[in-house]
Amino acid sequence: MVLTPGPNMMYLVSRTVSQGRRAGLVSLSGVAVGFLAYLVAATVGITAIFAMVPGLYLAMKLAGAAYLAYLAWKTLRGGISVFETSDLPADSTRRLFTMGLVTNLLNPKIAIIYMALIPQFVTPEHGRIWLQSLVLGSVQIGIALTVNGLIVLGAATIAVFLSGRPLWLRAQRWVTGTMLGAIAILLVTDRTRPVPA
Repeated sequence: MVLTPGPNMMYLVSRTVSQGRRAGLVSLSGVAVGFLAYLVAATVGITAIFAMVPGLYLAMKLAGAAYLAYLAWKTLRGGISVFETSDLPADSTRRLFTMGLVTNLLNPKIAIIYMALIPQFVTPEHGRIWLQSLVLGSVQIGIALTVNGLIVLGAATIAVFLSGRPLWLRAQRWVTGTMLGAIAILLVTDRTRPVPA
């Protein structure tokens, strides 16, 4: 899921390619704070929301699947590759951080991960739901920051490599679209239900 390009990755790559690795890493720190905000919000509210309104879980899951299916369709019909970047004006460190934070907070894929995907791996028999949510969310944040950090470090090289290879860009779009579609199908067909704490 982290490897599927979305707003965060597009923003990080475009900033790195146009303004350098330092700008990409500063932007990534804003994205990291956005992840933490989502994790805290989801952990604080997840037990109460699912205990009071179990149907909300199903609604969120279906909305998430619909959004992922839309992204898959958009990608497969010939959308822009994450590595097709344009020149952007240089921004200050503060602005880079803020834009990374806002990009992540407005990223529906992240909301889907925390509200529809992570809860499927929480098991009440294994202890406190909020603690499991925090641990799983922390693992996701660690993976996301590692992958996106590596992408920032290699973005310029990857963009140059792919810019002269339209077949590779097309293949990247097809792989991404297929992965998004598969995750959407898994979400829709999953029959697990939240259990109140």
